[in-house]
Amino acid sequence: MTIPAFDFSHYFPYQELTDYLTQMAQAYPNLMQLKSLGTTDEGREIWLATVTDQTTGAALEKPGYWIDANTHAAEVTGSAVACYILYQVLTQYNQDAQITHLLQNYTLYILPRIAVDGAEKYLQTPYNLRSSTRLYPESEQQDGLYPEDINGDGLILNMRIKDSCGAWKISEDDPRLMIHRQPDEFGGTYYTLVPEGLIHNYNGYEFKISPALEGLDFNRNYPYYWQPEGEQKGAGDFPFSEPETRAEAEFWRKHRNINGFMTYHTFGALILRPYSTHGDDHLPTEDLRIYQLIGKKGSELTKYKCVSVYHDFRYDPKTVVYGAMDDYGYDHWGWFGFTVELWDAAKEAGVEKQNNIEWGREHPIEDDLKILQWNDEYLEGKGFIPWQGFEHPQLGEVEIGGWDMKRMWKNAPAKALPEICDRHFKFAIAHALMSPRLSVARSEVSHEGADIYRITVQWENLGFLPTYTSKKALERQAVRPTRVKLALSEGVTLISGEQEQEIDPLEGRSNKWFNASANGTDYRTHRSWVVKGKAGSEVRVEASAERAGTARTSVILS
Repeated sequence: MTIPAFDFSHYFPYQELTDYLTQMAQAYPNLMQLKSLGTTDEGREIWLATVTDQTTGAALEKPGYWIDANTHAAEVTGSAVACYILYQVLTQYNQDAQITHLLQNYTLYILPRIAVDGAEKYLQTPYNLRSSTRLYPESEQQDGLYPEDINGDGLILNMRIKDSCGAWKISEDDPRLMIHRQPDEFGGTYYTLVPEGLIHNYNGYEFKISPALEGLDFNRNYPYYWQPEGEQKGAGDFPFSEPETRAEAEFWRKHRNINGFMTYHTFGALILRPYSTHGDDHLPTEDLRIYQLIGKKGSELTKYKCVSVYHDFRYDPKTVVYGAMDDYGYDHWGWFGFTVELWDAAKEAGVEKQNNIEWGREHPIEDDLKILQWNDEYLEGKGFIPWQGFEHPQLGEVEIGGWDMKRMWKNAPAKALPEICDRHFKFAIAHALMSPRLSVARSEVSHEGADIYRITVQWENLGFLPTYTSKKALERQAVRPTRVKLALSEGVTLISGEQEQEIDPLEGRSNKWFNASANGTDYRTHRSWVVKGKAGSEVRVEASAERAGTARTSVILS
């Protein structure tokens, strides 16, 4: 089967995504298995690709790495990146040495779209929503202004309404821009800015903004410090209450070989690391250093700054976000992982942000002018819709226009996708290759006389991370001990040593990164047995490490 070049021209709706994943699985049956983790509220499949060279071992017998995207319905850039990673590792196998090594020795789990129903509505209609189409927390439209494409142009933009109490005015530098009215300013023409829409139960005098009818946020539905709706908007009824997040949880429970993850969101052009709820002193010192080291690698490859959510990405200095996936992945499982906020139109336009959140609240007019110029040149003006008068059925004369949030701010334009995808593909692969990997270093047989033989097997961790992944995983006892089994052929008996036993975890190279010298050979260990049997008999030895894979060897008594 001939696989065409990856299609960067648009974002895939559900059926096209399904067709793409099916095609790749059919084209590479020895490398990719496609399965559904479950179905959404609307009955769509939640597709997951398991990618590894099946001829070199089963997926669960290799170190694993998790990639997901599109947790939030509108953030389809992440889905494109995940699909591109899948494309690259499959098409470059046996072409690129790094990719070939990866799939021969590791397993990737790629879930390209979590908010399946929500993304479909986002892509196929003018509407914007957070994650799911399930009505939450209320089942009926609440009073107030709700988003609607009232002029029928296929977009939901902004409305500006002339208002003597308005907080905005038209910029003298560019009439497309709305800027703040100064605190002491009066005597001009001012406007109120609200989303394009209609007002439910309008009384003819005042209105408020209606709460979102589809207010679920999957990234507030994970168990770590989960809080109910009154404390955390979008949290859901209970942790893992939604079929999408629950399907992930069930998969993770059964696939305990995962060491790290990447979850793709938009926007901000940042690599975020845990915690959302606590400062860096909440992490074990060793883990913090490794997080910073991996983040630095990510910054080198993607040009994105890596920051702590708690210290650098909080919406309010006095509040925190609860129930996030990255916090759960690290704190519960001990995985090293990142939330990547792909794309940032302002940064692409040359705007420098000291802090993304604060910039969103207030920034100089010069930044907006830069973005407008970039829009005019790079996007040929398509990112901003000129203001046009409209007779609103409830409010009378308004103007509709402004930034096209879907096509410019929330997601990267198609022409920017190739570079974004390639940079983040490189980071994900580099991160996956840091996983621990158990291997047999030596296996020896010595004849002790008569039919007596001593067998010695030494194992080593070829990976960067330890076989237990992180100090947090040790603390949580999230990784089961490495199990060693001795299989004796007929006529061979065990004289000394245990036929089944546990061995201590092995360090990797990570604990040497910040030290002047190694702590001995803490990445190797061995076990010996004495057996009785005839020359020529076979003895097989298997060591299984949940996170580092399975290593097998066999010896012939001689």
